[in-house]
Formats: sequence, C-alpha cells, structure tokens
Amino acid sequence: MKIKNILIATSVWLMAVLLPSSCDILGTADSRNGELRISFAGETVVYTRAQAEIPDTSDFILKVTDSKGTVVYDGLYGAAPESMTVSAGTYTVSALSAEFNKPAFSAPQFGDEQCVVVKAGGTVDVRLVCTQKNAGIRLKTDPGFLTACPDGVLILKSAEGKLIYGYSEKRIAYFKPGKVSLILNSSGKDEVLTTRILGENEVLTMKVGVTSSSSSRPDRGISIAVDTARTWLSDSYVIGGSDISKGTSPDNALTVSQAMASAGAEDVWVCGYIVGGDLTSSSASFEEPFSSRTNLLLGPKSGTVSRESCIAVQLPSGSVRDRLNLVDNPSLIGSRVCLKGDVAGSYFGLTGLKNVSEYEIL
Repeated sequence: MKIKNILIATSVWLMAVLLPSSCDILGTADSRNGELRISFAGETVVYTRAQAEIPDTSDFILKVTDSKGTVVYDGLYGAAPESMTVSAGTYTVSALSAEFNKPAFSAPQFGDEQCVVVKAGGTVDVRLVCTQKNAGIRLKTDPGFLTACPDGVLILKSAEGKLIYGYSEKRIAYFKPGKVSLILNSSGKDEVLTTRILGENEVLTMKVGVTSSSSSRPDRGISIAVDTARTWLSDSYVIGGSDISKGTSPDNALTVSQAMASAGAEDVWVCGYIVGGDLTSSSASFEEPFSSRTNLLLGPKSGTVSRESCIAVQLPSGSVRDRLNLVDNPSLIGSRVCLKGDVAGSYFGLTGLKNVSEYEIL
C-alpha cells in the first residue's frame, strides 16, 4: 500500500513538473511569435523622367531574413502571404524590382531595405518606399563628332562591365553606383575621354562633340559637356497611384491599388490575383466551395484575405463568366489575371470592375 501511494505521489509530482514545460511547447508557442505585414507605402518614388514606366509591384522580388541570415521568404511580392507569422526577433525586409548585376540598357532598378524588430504577440507593418537604386548615362553625340570620328566606337565602362553606345543610341545605359568611364575606341586603341562618379538615382546626360582651333584647320579635339539641366531629373510617382498612360494593354495594366484610384475609367486593363468571391455588401468568401458565378474578388497579392484590399469584379454572362467563375473553376484561386473593363466607384461596397470584355490568365 505504501509503495502504491509513493507511486501515485510520484506520478502527481511528475505531472506538476512536466505540465508547465508541455504548455510552453504546445500552449504558448504562439505567444512567442509576432506578425509581419509588408506593403508598399503611398509615398512618392523618385525616378528619372526618361523612364517610361514603373514596374508592377507584384513583380518585385521580396526577401525576408532573420538576424542569423535564415531566409523566411524569398519570392515575388505578389505571391507573398498577406501576413507572416515569425518568431520574435530582428528581421531585414528588402524588395527589388529586378536583379541588376551588370550594365544594361533600359534597366532601372527600384528597391528598399528596412530592418525591423518583431515583438512577441505584436504586429509590425513594414511600409516599403522604393527609390531607384542604380544610375544611368545617356549620350548625345554631336554631328561634328560623327564626321571627325566616323570609325570610332564609344564605350561606357564600369567595374562590372561595359556597353557599346552607338551614335544613334537613345536609350539610357544603367550602371551600379560608382565610377563610369566614357571611352573612345579608334583604330584599335582605347582613349578614356572622361570618368564620372554616379550615385543612386542619378541619370547623367552627356554631350559628345569636337573642338577646332580654327574653321580652316580642324583639330579632332573631343569635348565632353554635362547637360546639368538633365542631371538628377526626377518626377514623383506614387506606388499604387493612378497613371493615365497605364491600362491600355495587359502589359501595362493598372494594379489593384491603381484601379482603386481610377474610378470612372473605361475600357482599361487591370491586373491582380483572384482571391475570393460570393460577395455581399459586407462580406466575401476566400475559400471554396463557392456559390456565386456572377462575381469575384481581385486582390493585390495571391494571399490577400482582406476584403478592403480588393476590388469587386462583376462577371457578365457568356464566355467571361464561364471561364472565370469560381463555382466551376475553383482552381483559379490564387491565379494572376488581367481583365479589361470599366472601373466603377462602388460594387458591393468596394471599387468595382464591370463590363469585363476580355481577360488573360497569366
């Protein structure tokens, strides 16, 4: 009997000792975590006036790493979850419009990087404000230079590589910030004409011409003039803002946030992710099964689960409804699509897209 009592007492003692540990593992694990919410701020983005368009933020490369360098997320911003559950700690959040490792024409790179601290049980909203990260040069060649150096080749060179800049070239050559040299190759010999140090977001326009000692005795001296009126050219662009030049085709479709700022626009293309349907004036469904064939939700990211972050799409009867409704096509959840229609101020209490006439599933 004493042995039995001892066993029972021992069991009770063990349970008292072990239960708190088990609770720490099973019951309070979530309390040691926090949430990361990442979005693009409604702030201005500096870019060169020569740059025709800003890339779609859905295509930005998003990377989240912890203080030890462990990668939490590495992929497209549009495919990232709306909220990331992470352990309490310090995280680096970076976004780039594209990789840029060597000189290239028409290749501006935009990005931002922020370091944030996530506390247990807390939520951190990271607002990315992207600026142009690389630099550029555009050459303007004087006709006299073409006459003096018909066989010459202009080369722009940096530590990462070089680009041949043809006399008729009008594009901007982009480089990583740092030293960039203008070189003339003539008769197989390279001559450095000038070297400039370029900073982030700087786009320099340089005029290449010739000098002469007199009109009767030309001397093939080369002049380099920096067009200061074209240095540091910048305009303001709002990430997610409206742009009247966009929406004319699937290639330059409005984003969801741009569509929200474009009520009244007609026959425009809007691109986003199908994230839900079954709309009412106050609710929506983000998981199957779905019951309505007449509408769906278009979100800025494939993982969006916030109704207010989306636009409501009206599906007209016919081929558009047959192909896009979620009752018959539940596998479309998370798919990226471009739709052509009219942006309405309100549809089920949200910005709407009506009269959809064309679509592309990407």
